[in-house]
Amino acid sequence: MFAVIRTGGKQYKVASGDVIRVEKLAGEPGATISLDDVLMVSDGGSTSVGTPVVAGASVTAEVVAQDRGPKIIVFKKKRRQNYRRKNGHRQDLTVLRITGIQASA
Repeated sequence: MFAVIRTGGKQYKVASGDVIRVEKLAGEPGATISLDDVLMVSDGGSTSVGTPVVAGASVTAEVVAQDRGPKIIVFKKKRRQNYRRKNGHRQDLTVLRITGIQASA
């Protein structure tokens, strides 16, 4: 059984036991959260596709850690104008372990 969920503006295909890194969600390590933005649920032969979400479906996950991604360098330059700007960015991430998928009743 797997599901496609949406969080942080991105879509993730998840199954029970998967570990994923998503944009920061509130919660301490060890806490359980519920993700209700389920776009699709597939259980063997039957597939439910939402319009836009599957009614009554949810995915439960355990917060493993609050983490940060790698540093991304943002460099802006306009040629022949002596304009250069260098910035860095590290995205805050949450590591989740998927514990269960509940399809609609």
